[in-house]
Amino acid sequence: MAEELHIPTKKAIGDVLVEEGLISQQALSTMMTESEHRHVSLEQVLLESGVVTEKDVVNAQQSVFKLDIVDLDPIQIPEEILHLIPKELAENYRMVPYSRSADVVSLALIDPANLKAREAAEFVARSKGFRVKYVLTTNTSLKKGLKQYGNISREVESALSVAEKQIEDRAKTDKGETENIEEVIKSAPVAKIVSVIMRHAIEGGASDIHIEPYGNSSRVRYRIDGELHTTLTLPLYIHDSLISRVKVLASLKLDETRKPQDGRIHISTTDKDVDFRVSILPLSNHEKVVMRLLETTGSAPTLDQLGFVGRNLQIIQTAITRPHGLFLITGPTGSGKSTTLFSLMTMLNHDDVNISTLEDPIEYRVRGINQSQIHPEVEFTFANGLRSLLRQDPDIILVGEIRDNETADLAVNAALTGHLVLSTLHTNDALGAIPRMIDMKVEPFLIASTLNAVGAQRLARKICDDCKQEVVLPEYLEKDVVSEFQQIASSAYYPGINPNKLVFYKGAGCAHCGNTGYRGRSSIAEFIEVTPDIRDIISQGRRGDEFKNQLAGQGFVTIRQEGIMKALLGITTIEEVWSATKID
Repeated sequence: MAEELHIPTKKAIGDVLVEEGLISQQALSTMMTESEHRHVSLEQVLLESGVVTEKDVVNAQQSVFKLDIVDLDPIQIPEEILHLIPKELAENYRMVPYSRSADVVSLALIDPANLKAREAAEFVARSKGFRVKYVLTTNTSLKKGLKQYGNISREVESALSVAEKQIEDRAKTDKGETENIEEVIKSAPVAKIVSVIMRHAIEGGASDIHIEPYGNSSRVRYRIDGELHTTLTLPLYIHDSLISRVKVLASLKLDETRKPQDGRIHISTTDKDVDFRVSILPLSNHEKVVMRLLETTGSAPTLDQLGFVGRNLQIIQTAITRPHGLFLITGPTGSGKSTTLFSLMTMLNHDDVNISTLEDPIEYRVRGINQSQIHPEVEFTFANGLRSLLRQDPDIILVGEIRDNETADLAVNAALTGHLVLSTLHTNDALGAIPRMIDMKVEPFLIASTLNAVGAQRLARKICDDCKQEVVLPEYLEKDVVSEFQQIASSAYYPGINPNKLVFYKGAGCAHCGNTGYRGRSSIAEFIEVTPDIRDIISQGRRGDEFKNQLAGQGFVTIRQEGIMKALLGITTIEEVWSATKID
């Protein structure tokens, strides 16, 4: 149940702004057309234009809807009220409940004309037995309210206060018995804090958790979309107990604080299984823990989902469907090589093939694939493992990384004797993989005979779709971008790119992306297809301009050039492309 609302046309809001002299009739007509074309609210288009402020828009809405206005910034919303509307609904329909009087719940929203939002609110109200009072708010205010959902500090605070009280009580009765105090901290409250930290990392899409001493406190940071963000700051006295709790979960030695330890934690949630790869490192005065999150359930991301398109996608698909040969991906640590190989392994995983891997460490577990973790301390190296693996009748082999001459030689010989071999190298670009293999004493004619394709990739943050907007580049940057773009063959342009009108985008920042302007990551890559002409150049050991001229003839696109095209399509920003492709 909810109060009756007068729902105006889009023009009604604009009419108020015109009457108040804040916008011209012509500008209003243009923005209404854009609103219809983009299927977004007129209010959003008005604000993006910069012609009016949030205050102007909300005042115009008040004139039309006859609703009150609230600023959520100073309001600490009680948890029991906040969760009357589920977080997913609140984020999707841009609304936040913030107070309750008897059976009436005040609901702040930015677009009362959104019928679906009102229907969702009223459905929840009927099911939970309350009535809705709609109240207007600005987008900035709404972001403040949405941030109170799933507030990790809110969940940790209660557990921390319990731990602190237990410590004080124990200190009064058992002065000097530090072991007892430590036992208190290691009990339920600390277990809850660690559980909350891990759960929020899963829900927030973090790839890593850092728990580290930070001056007189303990700092928790999440790596999301490649960037570290401070999520929580705790008292330093709880730090060692957090580390101890992680050690317990990872089956590590509690009393070992002088040397590094590695372990693993497995957590099952309602919809996914997640492995946490744990690394504990002694510092000068405390220990630091880093946990890498590895989702072990669900299907692997497809090449499309990873961001491979056009010519690159075609080269990959052709190379891995050949019955034998060598397929290499290069790039620095954290560039997404393992995830790409995981996707390829899943594509190739059928009952009629035997797939075996050698990894360090095993990051993704795939049913139906024989995965081995190397252990150099017992002489189970990539080279020794590959030698043994070849006696296991494999069809397809994945070698986590070619690090030395022996592994390189064995991988090439495996590819030469009827196996499809996939692996990675640490080089800056695709072309650099060939001299790197030669440096590892592999004969050029063997590389030419076995190499199907070689690629290099990086990861660039994707622009948040909910706050994407056009942007004008600084003159100096635009000049560099245009110069690089003009080197791309027109036949290599991705669909949707107009070379006569280069438009770039950015994310303004919103609740959906944590006000960063980015959400998710996409690969930007370059791939060399080893054609007969390329094989001839490799086998003769030729390098330099002749190689580059041949690549230009086959429409080769560099990582930076592909990044520019993805920026033109609104997938990422030029700043991200430049950052990901900077010369080391």
